[in-house]
Amino acid sequence: MFLHAHPYEPFIFEETEKLIVGTLPPPRFTTGELKPDDVDFCYGSRNGMLWPILDRIFELGLVYENTHFAIEQRKNFLVKNKIGVCDIVESAERDKVDASDLGMQNVRLRDLLFYLEQYPNLKTVLFMGGNSKNGPEYFFRRLLKPLGHKLKTISEHVPRVYELQLPKSKRTVRTVSLTAPSGAANRAVGSLDAYKRMKAADASFNTLDFRVMQYREFFTS
Repeated sequence: MFLHAHPYEPFIFEETEKLIVGTLPPPRFTTGELKPDDVDFCYGSRNGMLWPILDRIFELGLVYENTHFAIEQRKNFLVKNKIGVCDIVESAERDKVDASDLGMQNVRLRDLLFYLEQYPNLKTVLFMGGNSKNGPEYFFRRLLKPLGHKLKTISEHVPRVYELQLPKSKRTVRTVSLTAPSGAANRAVGSLDAYKRMKAADASFNTLDFRVMQYREFFTS
């Protein structure tokens, strides 16, 4: 079994208002076998779409390379926009060494509720994926269940929006389950009626364009 441990500590600071929450980066980030156009930071995979999406929304001019400069570009953006990152999976075991969420076994979760309570300016959790098995929303619900807490549905349309009253502080935080910024989620995007309508109206419209449109509302508001 391969122990797939998260290589990065949560990136959160006092002013954080929005929190990006996913699962695990590809295993090569754990083993340190990065490719030249990977960035050694959260969501830095050459195949990932999160930073290209944010690059387009905010016109960041990011570089995609394994350099300190590339890391600092991303950190500076997050701090400036009061956005943190805290993936919910601390580690998992795998029979097959790949990045599939479904392949994760014996998963150890980070206590996301602790971080939400710890940082009082946090208002919004941006899940990088929904409630499918081993997705970030799925694991968050697993954390809540033994405590007797549930997410209150605000919108059932994709991306689904929920609210949660935190058990200790009684603050209310909103969660948004965005379409995952990975190639594996492209099929799910392609099946959405909204995407089909846009694709029919403009043949050049693609799954990255769809995510840019979806993410813009929640990263800029």
